Amino acid sequence: MIKHHLPSPEPLHRTVARFGEVTVLVVGDFILDRFVSGVIERISPEAPIPVLHGRGEVLALGGAGNVVSNIVSLGAAAIPVSVIGADQAGDNLMRMLGDLGADIDGMAQRQGRMTSSKSRFSALNQQVLRFDEEEIKPLASGERAALVEHFQAALARADIVILSDYGKGILLDGVAAELVAICRDAGKPVLVDPKGREYARYAGATAVTPNRKELGEAVGRAVFSDDEIVAAARDLIAAHDFEFIVATRSEKGMSVVTAEDARHISTQAREVFDVSGAGDTVIATFALSLAAGADRVHAAVIANAAGGVVVGKRGTARLTVEELSGALFRSHGPVAHQDAILDANAAARMVAAWKEEGLTVGFTNGCFDILHAGHVSLLHAARSQCDRLVLGLNSDASVRRLKGPGRPVNDQHDRACVLAALASVDAVVVFEEDTPLKLIEALKPDILVKGADYTIETVVGADVVQKAGGRVVLVDLVAGKSTTSTIGKLRAGGTN
Repeated sequence: MIKHHLPSPEPLHRTVARFGEVTVLVVGDFILDRFVSGVIERISPEAPIPVLHGRGEVLALGGAGNVVSNIVSLGAAAIPVSVIGADQAGDNLMRMLGDLGADIDGMAQRQGRMTSSKSRFSALNQQVLRFDEEEIKPLASGERAALVEHFQAALARADIVILSDYGKGILLDGVAAELVAICRDAGKPVLVDPKGREYARYAGATAVTPNRKELGEAVGRAVFSDDEIVAAARDLIAAHDFEFIVATRSEKGMSVVTAEDARHISTQAREVFDVSGAGDTVIATFALSLAAGADRVHAAVIANAAGGVVVGKRGTARLTVEELSGALFRSHGPVAHQDAILDANAAARMVAAWKEEGLTVGFTNGCFDILHAGHVSLLHAARSQCDRLVLGLNSDASVRRLKGPGRPVNDQHDRACVLAALASVDAVVVFEEDTPLKLIEALKPDILVKGADYTIETVVGADVVQKAGGRVVLVDLVAGKSTTSTIGKLRAGGTN
């Protein structure tokens, strides 16, 4: 069965919120990317070629290094394992991996091995030349033994493994097959970004992630249509014992194919500037999503949104959680109901994504022990002041400290669920402190809303919001409506 799939937004946002709990082991070809920008104003007198006047240079992690970079920028932990040269390019790679905070114990520098590097020269954002420095050479026996040893030591700490094959030699001569076998024995999923036509070297991997052109080369025929993509993927699954294939299809999105099922996800790219490293972002995001508990279709939807963001950037692609959340928000909408109950970190990411979309974010807070008309009126008025409203909810312990041992009447889970179901509330965050100051500092809302029984001077967090350029709004309350009076009526039997 072939389906074009658009899942509900709740599990997508929930998966992204769990990225910080994931550790990914990345093995493959690490490349140093160098971007040189300049201007061309004349032709060389020495030969009929343009003269590029350099104006700046940027170094970036490429190949498997870009996979690591994306994993870290998405809030997860990465363990890189590879062999590179004991040269200047290798030194730069090690320094940049260290700056990311990645565990580099499994990265070995060896004399006699050249670190692959690619220098791209551009004028007015147009690439005019690429200069590659590399030597394609399989690992020596000692290098291979050390790499496998580092891999096995790191595997116990990893939730999932990525083999990033750029054809520079690290995964040649059976290394990929050996690592896949180790993963299978350990029960760890392993994804492969493949290179070349021969996929037997990856046999037994959980999945491979070819683009459409690579998929066609692997089966020896051109593939374009949905049916051709599915047929080619199933040929590879049958031949090499993959669980599934994730085929990236450029402007047409992605396809996830198993022996029994196929799903096609439309692209989310708005404008394509540069596809350098987009595949690295896709496999990094897909792996994180799987390890965070998503099924393969939801993981592909998230990875597809990630790819749509990075092809709109120039240079080697790297993605943040805020950019990914923004892309998911554009294409699949905000979270809802119980999935709108977030912790402070997830809420901060969501608020950042909303702001990236140009939306104004409001904040209000309270105990909301028994929801009544006064609460509903306050929240409706607060939501009218902004595009998205975050509600800070006192925890049970916080309510007891503020209101006494008989409160709350309803526990924090029930209170949060009821509030999250209101149309006026876009996210609920439970806080343990007596005041929401710490949460306000973390979220940095544009608008802080409280009832008119306060003054701006007495609103907790008002100075924080105003200092950041936001504003404080005091809204009128419904007369005679309060939790205390409602509880009094309940105890007196005055309400049903």
